[in-house]
Amino acid sequence: MAIFSVYVVNKAGGLIYQYDNYVPRAEAEKTFSYPLDLVLKIHDEKVVVSFGQRDGIRVGHALLSINGVDVNGKFTADGKEIIEYLKDSTNYPVSIRFGRARLSSNEKLMLASMFHSLFAIGSQLSPEVGSSGIEMLETDMFKLHCFQTLTGIKFIVLADARQSGIDALLRKIYKIYSDFALKNPFYSLEMPIRCELFDQNLKGALEIADKAGNFGPVS
Repeated sequence: MAIFSVYVVNKAGGLIYQYDNYVPRAEAEKTFSYPLDLVLKIHDEKVVVSFGQRDGIRVGHALLSINGVDVNGKFTADGKEIIEYLKDSTNYPVSIRFGRARLSSNEKLMLASMFHSLFAIGSQLSPEVGSSGIEMLETDMFKLHCFQTLTGIKFIVLADARQSGIDALLRKIYKIYSDFALKNPFYSLEMPIRCELFDQNLKGALEIADKAGNFGPVS
């Protein structure tokens, strides 16, 4: 069981804090000879597999590194276009690592804004007045939990579907936010949270939750 990540979204839908606590590694690395027996394409400034699943490599996986060196989007570490690099037979044999594409900062901002809109839609669709909006979304791999304060700040936790005690964890994160962000004289409301004590206490709370498998009562 694991806590994957934490998001804090302000009342306008802006992402003001994000922390990746645990990112599962679903990656595959293989040495290829020329010609490459996978079909690659550019998607969202990344090189991804479009055809040729094999040995743990799946369609949609992004190219993450070449010969042990991480790539930069659609370019190699030394600035060459990956597609062109892999067309050159003199660069073979080549070791390539594939895996799920990592979210960029801009993508995280966009997803936070989208969830804010979905939360509002959930409230409006309610047959009763005063609905809380979306509190949990469930998939076969993880659950998204959301706690919104009276002032409209949303605390979002992505966790293993089997993880318990998330409601208490969300309220603990809110308490940490109140103690170490709101009470910080240098912090401005609705702005990105850059407080060292907030970071430290949040990581401590997540560590407890990870080790215990649950969080328990808020203290």
